[in-house]
Amino acid sequence: MVWFSNNLIGILNFLTFLLSIPILGAGIWLSTRASTDCEKFLERPVIALGVFLMIVSIAGLVGACCGVSWLLWLYLLVMFILILLVFCFTIFAFVVTNKGAGEVVSGRGYKEYRLGDYSNWLQKRVLDEGNWSKIRSCIRDSKVCNSLSEKNQTFDQFVNDNLTPLQSGCCKPPTACNFTFVSETVWNKPQGFSISSIADCNTWQNEPSVLCYDCQSCKAGVLANLKNDWKKVAIINIVFLIFLVIVYSIGCCAFRNNRRSNYQGWKGGNP
Repeated sequence: MVWFSNNLIGILNFLTFLLSIPILGAGIWLSTRASTDCEKFLERPVIALGVFLMIVSIAGLVGACCGVSWLLWLYLLVMFILILLVFCFTIFAFVVTNKGAGEVVSGRGYKEYRLGDYSNWLQKRVLDEGNWSKIRSCIRDSKVCNSLSEKNQTFDQFVNDNLTPLQSGCCKPPTACNFTFVSETVWNKPQGFSISSIADCNTWQNEPSVLCYDCQSCKAGVLANLKNDWKKVAIINIVFLIFLVIVYSIGCCAFRNNRRSNYQGWKGGNP
């Protein structure tokens, strides 16, 4: 029973090691096959995650099962830092996603989104041209607007549709523009239209590669999506954090077992 914690840590790290192999493989596959900016953006984080899991799991496995105390100490240090990072990120996610919500539009089944409703930190991320060019590429690659246009809805069907934040912000002009509906992603500007006080009305184009991808409403739609996703991730992180604390506690027991074993071995060899 004394070495139960060592065996348990060894099993958990062996499973983590097995998990790291497909993750690392997926990252390498992306690096060789990536054809879009969105895919290229993912390759490095995926490879880094795979390598990190592999190294940490090997340290925990060898340290617990082979009685190598310094490796187990290093493993526990990394686990402690990881617990702090997950805890801080969870708090941060709740704080930065606390503001912002879609606005109900009269006579419409969908909501519209304003960039100014979200936290300043999130606004700065999407207002940075370097960041936005990558995000815009991902939105195009996801064909979110293509899937909307393929519905071939009438105007009445469209206005009662429950659009996603990205569809509402990126695939159509804001309702306040009063453009004429032709199809889900084609809206004609009024005759004699020149310049509107609403910036997104000037940005909108019927060209499928342009649409409202550079509109403030599109950036707000991205943040609305991000807010929903981060809320879910934060909840998952709480469960993950509890799991990490349990594993860390078991690891501490395994480290204590190693120290006790090393001390007894040293004492036995020095009468």
